Amino acid sequence: LLQNVKIDPNSISFSMWKDIPVPFYMSVYFFEVLNPKEVLKGLKPVLSQRGRYVYREFRYKTNITFHDNDTVSFLEYRRFFFQPHMSNGSEEEYIVVPNILMMGAAVMIDHLPSFLKLLVSGALAGLKQEAFMNRTVGEIMWGYDDPLIDTINTFVPGLLPFEGKFGIFLQMNDSNSGLFTVDTGMKNISNVHMVDSWNGLKKVNYWRSDGCNMINGTPGEMWPPFMSPTSLEFYSPDACRSMTLVYEQSGNFKGVPTYRFVAPKTLFANGTDYSPNEGFCPCMQSGIQNVSTCRMNAPMFISHPHFYNADPALLDTVEGLHPSKEQHALFLDVHPMTGIPMNCSIKLQLNLYIKQVSGIMSQTGKIKPVVLPLLWFEESGSIEGSVLKQFYTNLVLIPSLLDYLQYVFLGLSIPFFITAAVLVL
Repeated sequence: LLQNVKIDPNSISFSMWKDIPVPFYMSVYFFEVLNPKEVLKGLKPVLSQRGRYVYREFRYKTNITFHDNDTVSFLEYRRFFFQPHMSNGSEEEYIVVPNILMMGAAVMIDHLPSFLKLLVSGALAGLKQEAFMNRTVGEIMWGYDDPLIDTINTFVPGLLPFEGKFGIFLQMNDSNSGLFTVDTGMKNISNVHMVDSWNGLKKVNYWRSDGCNMINGTPGEMWPPFMSPTSLEFYSPDACRSMTLVYEQSGNFKGVPTYRFVAPKTLFANGTDYSPNEGFCPCMQSGIQNVSTCRMNAPMFISHPHFYNADPALLDTVEGLHPSKEQHALFLDVHPMTGIPMNCSIKLQLNLYIKQVSGIMSQTGKIKPVVLPLLWFEESGSIEGSVLKQFYTNLVLIPSLLDYLQYVFLGLSIPFFITAAVLVL
């Protein structure tokens, strides 16, 4: 077992680590704004969940380079392909959502001089930009051309680090999440998969404390073997931080024993409710994390779907959310002997902070400050079929059989030792 969980081309788990054979899916749910005109007048947003829109996700590693200090570097790429037969809707459907680019830019320039905001306001009016837009799922996901991008880059150079199209998941498709360097476990199996550096960094600089900037755990695919029922850690480039999940219960997945790990209530708590999270501030209510410092200063927040495990006050700011553990809690079912996930469901919600901005009143109206849910997505997958059979045989059945046989041999040897002792006496 020890030989087969190391990151070694000769190990059984290497091919699984290199090109993940598990069928991964990303399911996306949008929050349509049903009353955009009323929101501009200062009323509460009324939301309706749309979807799901399902994408088959393929992951593969490139630039795999082994180093002399028992580490290996790699880039992992992701590709997404829409699955109409699994979806509740098509990519051609139109949905009314906030004009993410315009509303985000409005909040970002709120601190700038009034004359500059007036120039931007005039440009927005000339481009017929409004606070809410009606676009297709495909456009919101994978990008649409918007002259606003060039306008913003002209008036406020450097505010947006991209040109041309804008889409929420545009940067994720056919791209990597950074250069990971992890321990191979060749010298110390308890360190296998643990991150040594990410993009050459031992820690990031997004946050206000060393603890929050630390890159802890693994990249989130596998963990060291012989896990204890306590917690596990992983670094998420998408969330710009390390996350700790806690043990909930022992279980069984298709004959394979597992530990289930879930998100603690403190994961997205603010610094007041959970002091170690003070480094992620400036904070608002517990349950939403400000990620603007790692998202080009855009007023973006992450949370559990439907503000699950969040301050109930957040639910009072909008209508249409219905949080529940069954639908919105994330989990990882991991085989504790190998540290390999058998079944997982990682869920995250993206939220945009919107408000009335003086100087560009014609676009932002009388919008009351609110953290508005945009969408939530679930990345899920489980080991099945021939991969599950191979895993069970080589990493569960055979080790268990050998463990059993050693006691059989020990039992058979006891009479031999007794006989030998009698003969010696």
